[in-house]
Amino acid sequence: MAKLSAVTCAVLFSLFYETSSVVLINSSDTFLPTSNFTDIEPTLRNRLDSTVVPKARKKRYISQTDMITILNYHNQVRGKVFPPAANMEYMAWDETLAKSAEAWAAACIWDHGPSYLLSFLGQNLSVRTGRYRSILQLVKPWYDEVKDYAFPYPQDCNPRCPLRCYGPMCTHYTQMVWATSNRIGCAINTCYNMNVWGSIWRRAVYLVCNYSPKGNWIGDAPYKVGVPCSSCPPSYGGSCMDNLCFPGVTSNYLYWFK
Repeated sequence: MAKLSAVTCAVLFSLFYETSSVVLINSSDTFLPTSNFTDIEPTLRNRLDSTVVPKARKKRYISQTDMITILNYHNQVRGKVFPPAANMEYMAWDETLAKSAEAWAAACIWDHGPSYLLSFLGQNLSVRTGRYRSILQLVKPWYDEVKDYAFPYPQDCNPRCPLRCYGPMCTHYTQMVWATSNRIGCAINTCYNMNVWGSIWRRAVYLVCNYSPKGNWIGDAPYKVGVPCSSCPPSYGGSCMDNLCFPGVTSNYLYWFK
């Protein structure tokens, strides 16, 4: 039986130095189980390669500082999960995922998308009014959902629609710490007159992060519990760093910015 995969998004609202956060109602679709990812990888790459990025955008879709901050924060969170993970993989930056995130961020649509990619990748969204001092102001609310999460499965923090479309959610957090989601690519865009749930935000900072392989497969735990790196995939050759299955090569973010 095909499993369900949930993708969710969070919004961080800041005005006059006050912040509050709300979350979009959870949405679920039926997709292939994660064991078939090797079969859909070529399809994902073909889909991502066909993503159209607006040529009018001349500014890089994310700064090197923000990219490194997002990547390091994810790996810090992944290496410190509790209970500890036996198969947590190091997350690396993926330029193709970042370009697909750029295309969606440029659309300034407050929803997940594009729909033809959501069958293949996970996605976290965040939006904020005005400027931001640190990109973590848009990313940290995803991690903060950990307080509502009980390992191994989301419970009250994962409402089942249409009967329970309320209450806290935690699928941003579980996507961050999904063991097999070992690639991430993000983009940030300033949107003007963006419609956020019926309200027009004159200046919105919109962050889109895409993950592959996708996580949040309902019925699966985000990772295996055990001694860190004790159940790493064979492709890692037994290499372990900071409690993460490590590929033994430097992160590709330096290559990406050459």
